[in-house]
Amino acid sequence: MSSDRLAELSAAGVAVWLDDLSRARLSGGGLDKLRREQHVVGVTTNPTIFAKALTSAEDYADQVKDLALRDAQVNEAMRALMTYDVRWACDVMKPAADASKGIDGRVSIEVDPGLAADTARTVAEAKALWWLVDRDNLFIKIPATKEGLPAITAVLAEGISVNVTLIFSLERYEAVMNAFFAGLEQAKANGHDLAKIGSVASFFVSRVDTEYDKRLDKIGSDEATALKGKAAIANAKLAYKKYEELFSSERWQALADAGAHPQRPLWASTSTKNPEYRDVIYVEELVAPGTVNTMPEAVIHAFADHGEVRLDAITGSYAEAQQVMDDLAAIGIDYDDVVQVLEREGVEKFSVSGNEMIETVRTALEAGK
Repeated sequence: MSSDRLAELSAAGVAVWLDDLSRARLSGGGLDKLRREQHVVGVTTNPTIFAKALTSAEDYADQVKDLALRDAQVNEAMRALMTYDVRWACDVMKPAADASKGIDGRVSIEVDPGLAADTARTVAEAKALWWLVDRDNLFIKIPATKEGLPAITAVLAEGISVNVTLIFSLERYEAVMNAFFAGLEQAKANGHDLAKIGSVASFFVSRVDTEYDKRLDKIGSDEATALKGKAAIANAKLAYKKYEELFSSERWQALADAGAHPQRPLWASTSTKNPEYRDVIYVEELVAPGTVNTMPEAVIHAFADHGEVRLDAITGSYAEAQQVMDDLAAIGIDYDDVVQVLEREGVEKFSVSGNEMIETVRTALEAGK
């Protein structure tokens, strides 16, 4: 059976999530089929995914027409369209949520990336989206910018589940975990049931190789060429090491004793950007207990076809991963500069997609009048 490999991956402690959502996927039953047949137990979305989905005007025509008749403003219409899809997806994934007691079966919706540098507005938007979707198995996605860190804490303190996105650096990841701890501590003080609050930390993978490989090509030496395609996996493995360290601390234990669930590392950006690399490399090399891997559907099918489950591919290889990062530094590549560029570009890409989505909705609203 083609799904056996995905079953093995799930049994190894990796939650399989789909990195895509559209009205057509919902109405045609495609998402439910992936849940039933391919072990998909969660969904992530982002502004780029929604911008692409909304170009299929036919799928959204009836709702757009209603919004146009109501003279809805473009931002209101955009939220209505997105939250409709996400609410529907939450209902489709509810069996996975029920089976895992709320750990999986989650669907993510992202706050406007244009707010990434504004803590207060990010918090306000997160609360509004949580209220609009009104499903317990929702995640609100908040970028891990410096301004996003206090927003993560504040939103969790309200009892709202959070998917922290656009994490590239180990230092920032540690700050994200501490923001998570602080949020749960405040949530507990506010009287919330910690067992009902979920969180994942989306650590981006393939984009790291893209940026490093570009710089290695510029260097052009044999030594540089030998390091191509190694940075992303090494970086992610060292992130998991940090996860193990912080989630074995006394601070975490106090929260766990109060019913809290760990903030799982989620491997994002797992499609291979370089065709020379194995198409499932960012799944195979990052198998470890208590992780999530969110994949485009093509990667899910590729893994079902020929993926190999290497049990706990991470924990025994920290020294090797650190050596890779040391070698990259020794050849002259500045890690801090790489991750800063990636974060800035990540926010910009999502902001551009958000603007494209606004224009798509505006055009549709005008056509629907």
